Amino acid sequence: MTDTSSVHSDGHSDEGRLDVYLDHAASTPMRAEAVAAMTARLALFGNASALHASGRAARRVVEESREAIARALGCRPGEVVFTSGGTESDNLAVKGLYWARHDADPRRTRVLSTTIEHHAVLDALHWLGAHEGADVEVLPVDRLGRVDLAALRAGVERDPDSVALVSVMWANNEVGTVQPMDEVVAIAHEHGIPVHTDAVQAVGQVPVDFAAVGVDALTFTAHKLGGPKGVGALVVRRELDVTPQLHGGGQERDIRSGTLDTPAIAGFAAAVEVAVAQQPQRAVELADLRDRLVASVQARVPDASLNGDPVHRLPGNAHLSFAGCEGDSLLMLLDARGIACSTGSACSAGVPQPSHVLLAMGYDDEHARGSLRLTLGHTSTGRDVDALLAAIAPVVERARDAGGVTRKAG
Repeated sequence: MTDTSSVHSDGHSDEGRLDVYLDHAASTPMRAEAVAAMTARLALFGNASALHASGRAARRVVEESREAIARALGCRPGEVVFTSGGTESDNLAVKGLYWARHDADPRRTRVLSTTIEHHAVLDALHWLGAHEGADVEVLPVDRLGRVDLAALRAGVERDPDSVALVSVMWANNEVGTVQPMDEVVAIAHEHGIPVHTDAVQAVGQVPVDFAAVGVDALTFTAHKLGGPKGVGALVVRRELDVTPQLHGGGQERDIRSGTLDTPAIAGFAAAVEVAVAQQPQRAVELADLRDRLVASVQARVPDASLNGDPVHRLPGNAHLSFAGCEGDSLLMLLDARGIACSTGSACSAGVPQPSHVLLAMGYDDEHARGSLRLTLGHTSTGRDVDALLAAIAPVVERARDAGGVTRKAG
């Protein structure tokens, strides 16, 4: 609960007030540990690349943070490359691995990915196709959002020497489906092909062990797990060549140049440590809360349907479609009641478009447009779910009335 302003007598909230926050997949509140770690370093002005005492003090914080993140994710400290966040990390991984592998062997022009990746991956891949001659192959997913492993194997084995890399997200940011990353890695590694995974939604939500699963590059970011915005990391195997996109001082293994944000990195590390340590217990609690949310919404709106894998999904993700509704209408009606969530659609140039994820899963435009993503996080309580349940049936009924649909909502 965040209270930064007053509520009017009509029940509408002033800008800045969030009574109920159900959009943790977009960004989650900073953890107290992260705020404390970041605040304690705000006066640490030295450049971590400088050799004098102020620089060494900043460098010590950076390296201790790197070590803490490495312990939490099961990797070596030298494999943690700090970036500005998930989008930069995805671009650095996809483009950097492609360029390095293609330069080493010009036959490597193919990249295998999935139809449901985040746009930070898909758009980077399509850019490589349009500007660098890459042959981008997007693999299908089933109705639950699971990657087609047979299609992956067939794609790899058709000509393994031509594959530069495989990129499959660990967990989907919309519907919450968790992919079988160990099987993806096994298929690619049979032919020595590196695997990148966008694990932005996974770290702190499900067990993530870089070395145990065997991925070669892993993207994650601070603000999805209780850290500050503007800082993230690409975990990349020390033995793997990555062509940099930014050139300058050569910080971060010559992979990513730029002055490091020492306070943000300290906050990032603190958030990772807490999120990963609490993950086993908190995942059970969130899954129970999510299951109650889904079952109770469907009791009130019987034709509401759950999207994504009902078993192999993020513990805090409830992605629901409501027939006869526009997701944007549902979002705004809930927002007017002080409940924050998001739709299952993405916007391009200000024009609402159906979710590419739901379309790839085989749903039609109407189903995709009538979706809400309700995501729980470390501050979520039963009161948040109760507030949604009190609002959902009348909100759906009003949205259907606005759309000219007559249907019993509960």
